Amino acid sequence: MNWIIILVLILGILGKSDIIAAAAAILLVIDYVNLERFLPTLERRGLELGLLFLVISVLVPFAANKVDGRVILNSFFSLPGLLALIGGAVATSLNGQGLHMLQQRPELMIALVFGSILGIIFLKGIPVGPLMAGGIAALLMRLLGQWP
Repeated sequence: MNWIIILVLILGILGKSDIIAAAAAILLVIDYVNLERFLPTLERRGLELGLLFLVISVLVPFAANKVDGRVILNSFFSLPGLLALIGGAVATSLNGQGLHMLQQRPELMIALVFGSILGIIFLKGIPVGPLMAGGIAALLMRLLGQWP
């Protein structure tokens, strides 16, 4: 199955997605140096670890006292703040659906990666990970009767 990881690496490089390319390269190194015994742990805990670092990076401005508490509190009572609250709830729901879909249909990952790269190239997007892409794909599949 290394050809799939090599394909993801190439797509990541061509699509200028450092995260995708780095992930594929790390998996190739793990395989090359015979550390496959760590793959089940990465599969089980890798998502949690990645999300941990994502949340840490988002919380840094608060830890560094760059955001005033009153501004945060007031944002909950504004239209943009309420829309952000709703957006966060919808996004986490879609992420959960994306995780479920990828667990059930891992073969769709290459299409998600390729779609993300197309979004980077043609839509000037930023790849934040397969969960949201998977969630949107699951929603579209459900709307078209292709997912339970």
